[in-house]
Amino acid sequence: MLDLVSLDYVFLIGYFLIVFGIAAWATFKEKVNSSSSNYFLGGKNVGWFVIGASLFASNIGSEHLVGLAGSGASSGVAVGQFEVIAGFMLLLLGWVFVPFYVRSGVFTMPEFLEKRYSSGARTYLSWISIVAYVLTKISVTIAAGGIVFEAIGVPFWAGAIIIVVATGIYTIFGGLKAVLYTDMIQMFVLIGGSVAITFFGLSKLGGWGELQATVGDSFFDMWQPMDHPDFPWTGILFGAPILGLWYWCTDQYIVQRVLSARNIEQARKGTIFGGFLKMLPVFLFVLPGIIAYGLSQQGYFELESNDQALIVMVKNMVPAGVRGLVLAGLLAALMSSLSSVFNSCSTLFTIDVYKRWKPETSEKKLVVIGQVATVIMVGIGIAWIPFMANVSDQLFVYLQSVQGYISPPIAAVFLLGIFFKRLNAKGAMSALLSGFVLGTLRFVLEMNKAGLAEGTFWHTFATINFLHFAALLFVVCATILVIVSLMTAPPAPEKTEGLTYDRKTKGKAKGSRLDILLTVILIAIILMMWTYFS
Repeated sequence: MLDLVSLDYVFLIGYFLIVFGIAAWATFKEKVNSSSSNYFLGGKNVGWFVIGASLFASNIGSEHLVGLAGSGASSGVAVGQFEVIAGFMLLLLGWVFVPFYVRSGVFTMPEFLEKRYSSGARTYLSWISIVAYVLTKISVTIAAGGIVFEAIGVPFWAGAIIIVVATGIYTIFGGLKAVLYTDMIQMFVLIGGSVAITFFGLSKLGGWGELQATVGDSFFDMWQPMDHPDFPWTGILFGAPILGLWYWCTDQYIVQRVLSARNIEQARKGTIFGGFLKMLPVFLFVLPGIIAYGLSQQGYFELESNDQALIVMVKNMVPAGVRGLVLAGLLAALMSSLSSVFNSCSTLFTIDVYKRWKPETSEKKLVVIGQVATVIMVGIGIAWIPFMANVSDQLFVYLQSVQGYISPPIAAVFLLGIFFKRLNAKGAMSALLSGFVLGTLRFVLEMNKAGLAEGTFWHTFATINFLHFAALLFVVCATILVIVSLMTAPPAPEKTEGLTYDRKTKGKAKGSRLDILLTVILIAIILMMWTYFS
């Protein structure tokens, strides 16, 4: 348990006051409850800085502060590949997808699929997204919140409920506008807290050179062998981009931020800014885990579990009086992630499910329906927490592996659908349903892999690395999408006009010279990181 002093509590209380103050200001000043557009998309007048900060803060949740440090302690910087690749994916979002999303005027990603393919594709994505949020975002974030509160002496379940209630209050009443502005503040807090952990831990260990000498070169190699259990280089090159394409370019949880932009240019600038911010987690979240492993090797403390690396670092390395800042950073990451998924869940259910069922529903009632749906999903998320341990003992790997089962078919229909006009609704539904069946089969078999005989096809199917599985599933789904589309009638003109690339859309996608320069700089930084950590 962490020992806190008066100054620590000042930091924590101050953090909550600022967050709730910003949320209240956004709620009442912007009149977010006056319409569905104001509540779910922030009035569509948000600037690039807030968008980029929110992309970063909402993404930096429990899987980063707990899971990345845990994976860093067990296998080094290899897990940071997901963060580096995210930079590429955010550039893809800004330069390739944003023009279509913003011009289409949609509220949700399922709504975009309906415009491009059919209502069936919209229904599929709506429900698969809601279920995925419960399994991979809400429950994981709530569980991490419980772990953080346990560190200060609050029982796990009590801490989990505190996180839910505190975050739910301002999210339910303030909508996306409150989420965006609190995310912006939380970005600074979580970066500050993470810098403090890294600084004190590295100082205690004796500096960068001593860290490298203690843990060994393998901990600083992002490119692991093909047989690495979690992060083989083949999986990183071919599987991780599939996860990234789905998460950063087609997932409502992320894309809702760019949908709130006042125009395409602001949305693109926000994604580039977010790409630069995504270069930080390797140093702010993975590195503390490696430092924790190094300190344990030198006998400063023992690591009972890799997922405890971050909390152990805070307890043993961060001095009293600064721990409050670090804990505020942990809570900022958890609450920004949770508030984002609450808002995305309510948007999906309200716009893609309820409004389609009752299109005459008033604007204010739509907001109320979304709030009720959020409460129900939180309850389901809490109930799912005990089952997470059956999939992986590393939080981050669990999250990525589950995404690997549902993301490839979605990534295929979005990416190929924008570039090829000939793809139609029948091809899309065939790919989505085939991917769902194969992904579900993999998930069920992995949950029961202990009972499968080694050497059999089913054992191999259940144990193949999740990144390799994602790459294979993407190829299968893309092949089905193309073949079925070519064997059936072409889509109607309204399904492709303005929703697929042609000469006109290529011209509209051009950005400013500054945007191009910043994009080149970001790509250069990514290449340098790949070179250094190799």
